[in-house]
Amino acid sequence: MNKKTTVYKFGGASVKDAKAVKNVKSIIEKAPTPLLVVVSAMGKTTNALEKVNEQYFNHSDYNDALQTVKDYHLNIARELFEPHHPVFDKLHNLFVELEWELEEPPTKSFDFHYDQIVSFGELFSTTIITEYLQKNGLPAKLLDARDVIKTDFSYRHAKINWALTQEYAAKHPLSAIHITQGFIGVNDENYSTTLGREGSDFSAAIFAYIYDANEVTIWKDVPGMLNADPKIFPDAEPLNQISYKEAVELAYYGASVIHPKTIKPLKEKNIQLKVKSFIDTNKTGTLINRQSDKDAEKPSFIVKKNQWLLSLSTKDFSFIIEENIADIFSLISQMQVKVNLMENTALSFSICVDDDFYKIPELIERLKEKYNLLYNKNVELITVRHYTNEALQKVTEGKEILLEQKSRNTARFVLK
Repeated sequence: MNKKTTVYKFGGASVKDAKAVKNVKSIIEKAPTPLLVVVSAMGKTTNALEKVNEQYFNHSDYNDALQTVKDYHLNIARELFEPHHPVFDKLHNLFVELEWELEEPPTKSFDFHYDQIVSFGELFSTTIITEYLQKNGLPAKLLDARDVIKTDFSYRHAKINWALTQEYAAKHPLSAIHITQGFIGVNDENYSTTLGREGSDFSAAIFAYIYDANEVTIWKDVPGMLNADPKIFPDAEPLNQISYKEAVELAYYGASVIHPKTIKPLKEKNIQLKVKSFIDTNKTGTLINRQSDKDAEKPSFIVKKNQWLLSLSTKDFSFIIEENIADIFSLISQMQVKVNLMENTALSFSICVDDDFYKIPELIERLKEKYNLLYNKNVELITVRHYTNEALQKVTEGKEILLEQKSRNTARFVLK
């Protein structure tokens, strides 16, 4: 009987410098095989390439920002390889490809150019990782995620064509150790697409699903999932075990440890998910599976900052009815704006959305054509799962509550 594949996913923090790459190697060499390793862009490379794209799209000089990206990767490579190692030619070729993307002025949407440019971050990191593993005697092969992950044309938020992806997976069977990119795919016209910010977790779940893996481990700089962000709540505690359902809820509300789309493909094939620390690999971490008996052991806190609260009412003081809501959501869908919370009364409809420099001001102007609109910017959306009175007091004390929602298990507040 063939051994089932194990999937590992390493995020940007776990490959941010030469020391981190060496640590990843030490984790991989102890892993069971066959092993598929999904790697994000190194460190803050995605942010850096977003800056390149923004300057390029706005016809500004992007050369300094681009050189920063090149130097960062070359400096890591210089610490890991001797001067004439083939990795430098491979990186050079990728830099040239990226420069080709930037040669012609932008002619398509911001999101299209974003995907063609920002996707290079994962190509740089996986090239370095693969070459370093091979240098150290590990039988690693590089698998271009775009040879397998097939998507539609929704740039920056691409949707997976599961049937086609499964078909291409069969053409690329796995053996020993394969390194591949998170976050990226390709559409029918062979243009790169991305799966949404922090989408490498989702990539790991996709690969686990299509290759029938037995387990996925996401390696983070925290000792598993916590019930809150320790930067905001210093008394955050670990969640040792939760169910798929609870993980989906936490991810949906904005818990940053796991991408919201990660759980569904794993649940469908009962593939367990572990979240472990790459800093202290001996710690147990968090196990996510079907068992739900430990879900409500402690409250969990999710904070989303930099939010906009938009409140709409009809110009003729009539009721907000289904037709109005359908009209509003048609526009939101068309502009690919993510709604994090909504509430409607007889005369108003409110939504809380992520800040987006390009999309939100345009959304506001278009909504004003039909509706009266009030808004608050730079507000916080706080969600408390399995809340207690003490937990609610902890997050609301000293703050103005602009909107409040409660269900049996979850309380949510928009706070100023």
